[in-house]
Amino acid sequence: MSHYSEIQKHLGTEAENLLGFNNPKIKKEQIHSPRADWVDHAFSASDRNNRVLANLQRLYGSGRLANTGYVSILPVDQGIEHSAGASFAKNPIYFDGENIVKLAIEGGCNAVCSTFGVLSSVSRRYAHKIPFMVKINHNQLLTYPNVGDQVMYGTLKQAADMGCAAVGATIYFGSAETNRQIIEVSHAFQQAHELGMATVLWCYTRNNAFKTKEKDFHVSADLTGQANHLGVTICADIIKQKLPENNGGYLAIQATESSYGKIDKRMYTDSRPITRSTSPATRSPTATWAASASSTPAAPRATTTSPKPSRPPSSTSAPVARVSSRVARPSSARSKKARSSCTRFRTSTSRRKSRSPKATVISRPKPRHPPGLFVG
Repeated sequence: MSHYSEIQKHLGTEAENLLGFNNPKIKKEQIHSPRADWVDHAFSASDRNNRVLANLQRLYGSGRLANTGYVSILPVDQGIEHSAGASFAKNPIYFDGENIVKLAIEGGCNAVCSTFGVLSSVSRRYAHKIPFMVKINHNQLLTYPNVGDQVMYGTLKQAADMGCAAVGATIYFGSAETNRQIIEVSHAFQQAHELGMATVLWCYTRNNAFKTKEKDFHVSADLTGQANHLGVTICADIIKQKLPENNGGYLAIQATESSYGKIDKRMYTDSRPITRSTSPATRSPTATWAASASSTPAAPRATTTSPKPSRPPSSTSAPVARVSSRVARPSSARSKKARSSCTRFRTSTSRRKSRSPKATVISRPKPRHPPGLFVG
């Protein structure tokens, strides 16, 4: 049996739909696929310092998936997240944190991720044998009634002192606590980078409204995709996300709450690939001009701002335009002396023009700008 036939057998009824798909929204050439030199490819142009790059390379270069661009991390923080008894009653040996680290080493994982308590108890024995990643926030289940909130544990200095190559955190996107968690994790990730540690973010969606009678949209492609985008925005080096099982989470929620979120129907229907001229970055006038100038010479795409000219304005006309605009409408904060100076400047210029019969060929004298005017 060929490898393709074996894959078809495992996929069953989904084989034709998954393997025969040939109409992607984003071309494969635009996707950055995992590769052996992933750290150089993905991070060499970033602002990560040399210690962060070294720890990222150590993480990607360890375990059975070393230097493939893929990582397999053993995360065991269930003792807090899901309660220790419920998590380890079946295998009591994992109440001893050392066995968690041993399991990661024997399994050929790229790194082991656990709590401050677990990793600090064995850091001198194992931190040099497998990359450590400490989870810096958790949701505990002793509060009554139970609440879904991630709370910070330990310090970033403690993580660095125990030899961690990376830190991990969770944000519940969509929850009432999202904004606070974003602020806390953003600051923590910045400090982690300063201390030379890589950052990993669990980008989980969490809200009761995301689960309907028909589907659980916590694993919807559109909602989890936006969570991923937010995670990268706060400088997470690696994103941990559940694989999508459905799509249309925004649409389902908007059916009952029309003001929720923002969508474009082409997210669900249009198969055209995203190009530079239609990306969100080109919505500003400057970016629109840059995109159109670097591609075909067609007219710039319409935006919500005033359209760009067919060619950039000359360097001499821009300052004059700014001066005339600001002289015509001086701000209320300017003194009366500045206003009178503006009036004298405009009057004297018009008089000079009227006295000379060849005003159109005489170069304009350099104006004396009133106090407070800015000429770019």
